[in-house]
Amino acid sequence: MGHRKMVAKDRLMLWCLRAVPKRSVSRLAGYLAASPMSRVLIPRFARAYGVNVDEAERPLEAYESLADFFTRRLKPGVRPVAPGADVVVSPVDGRVSQMGGITNGTLLQAKGVTYRVSELLGSSEKAAVYDGGTFVTLYLSPRDYHRIHMPVSGWITGYCYVPGTLFPVNPFGVRCVAGLFAKNERLITYIRTDWGEVAVVKVGATMVGSVCVTYDETVRTNVRRGKLTCRVLEAPRYAGKGDELGYFTFGSTVIVLFSKGAVRLRDDLHPGMPIRMGQPIGRAVTM
Repeated sequence: MGHRKMVAKDRLMLWCLRAVPKRSVSRLAGYLAASPMSRVLIPRFARAYGVNVDEAERPLEAYESLADFFTRRLKPGVRPVAPGADVVVSPVDGRVSQMGGITNGTLLQAKGVTYRVSELLGSSEKAAVYDGGTFVTLYLSPRDYHRIHMPVSGWITGYCYVPGTLFPVNPFGVRCVAGLFAKNERLITYIRTDWGEVAVVKVGATMVGSVCVTYDETVRTNVRRGKLTCRVLEAPRYAGKGDELGYFTFGSTVIVLFSKGAVRLRDDLHPGMPIRMGQPIGRAVTM
């Protein structure tokens, strides 16, 4: 009976989410969070979500808005980056949602639910690069640090913005929305390394005002009448492991893809495992 009630509740919530204008609501939320009046909510937000304010770069009263606090930087040294040219690190604070191999062009979203890499990347040609490789999906909750960093050292060669909807990427969304990450809008950064290409997929979600990257200030998500936009940088930009790559204006999900035979993931990675930016998630095996 309990299971039936849960299924019925999930269906009702999903119906409501489909009916809500998620993009407009998310843009409105971003606008309100950026308002100076929202700064009075910062202490309440920090307490409600258990944010470790001692790690924040500035005291709470120094943030100009709730959005400013969402995208806070941390004090120097609180996120040491694991050394080693072959060590791959987590690009974000969060929890491991899924990880494993990319088999027949598919990724695991949740138990019994898969989706295609070609749909995630918006390109069959790009998807072929990662077939037979590995992936890690990392979920950021509202309490987490929202900046995104380089998981490896390498050359940023280009990006692709894939417009879509904005379903929530919390456990409910992952469980109930088939192909969730390939439906939501996303911004993909491609990185060239000595042992293959890496794709860092930043997935938008309900209430995420936008996703921004530091290597091109003109690029952002959740824009009106957004179009599929892919660009190869004329001059690739080198960035070191742990360097800042971008940020979310609220919690969301990052998926990191590695090409075939390039990276062996940590044996102890498992769904639900907490992870911090800079901690090892695997090693390159083709250095």
